[in-house]
Amino acid sequence: MQDQAFSDDFRTQFDLLMRLRRDVRRFRTDPVDEAVLARCLDTFRLAPSVGLSEPWRVIRVESDAARAAALKNYRTANAQALSGYSGDRARQYSRLKLSGMQDAPVQLAVFCDDATGKGHGLGARTMPEMRRYSVVTAITLFWLSLRAEGLGLGWVSILDPEQLARDLDVPEGWRLIGYFCIGWPQEVSETPELETEGWEMRDKNLLIETR
Repeated sequence: MQDQAFSDDFRTQFDLLMRLRRDVRRFRTDPVDEAVLARCLDTFRLAPSVGLSEPWRVIRVESDAARAAALKNYRTANAQALSGYSGDRARQYSRLKLSGMQDAPVQLAVFCDDATGKGHGLGARTMPEMRRYSVVTAITLFWLSLRAEGLGLGWVSILDPEQLARDLDVPEGWRLIGYFCIGWPQEVSETPELETEGWEMRDKNLLIETR
């Protein structure tokens, strides 16, 4: 396959796709077509990984018991996080919607298999965290493919990862990268919700230093 330069129209659409890739917290409860979800999940196979180790491990959280345990985990961690703020910042935090776990029709827990022998340690001996970075890269491709289908993804990080690993009974050596809520967003915006809510502002300029 020869090198291919993409059209101006493609680049414009790709830029729009990245701008509309928001961290979604507000979902409609409509079901997600299984063929669409499978097509998006297939992007994991296209992701780069250190040493071709492909260390991602995806668990679909379906049962009432598993979802209840994950939601309890989030609520406990969220209460602890709130206690770390005070005054106006605490009041602001308490108003934020930080999880779509009660509404999202599809929920996934994605782990990194730190103990995988695939790849034979290439590129990970001096920087073993590269396996986890590889999983994050795969998630990014998955996220963009979901948005291209009109779906949204919410990354829940306010969790006790060790407790979630126990609740989902995953193998030793798997480390949680994220818990993901997936579904049809109630609305689409180029502006991050945390910016809209006044929690933090996005930097307008990329800081590049020279050494």
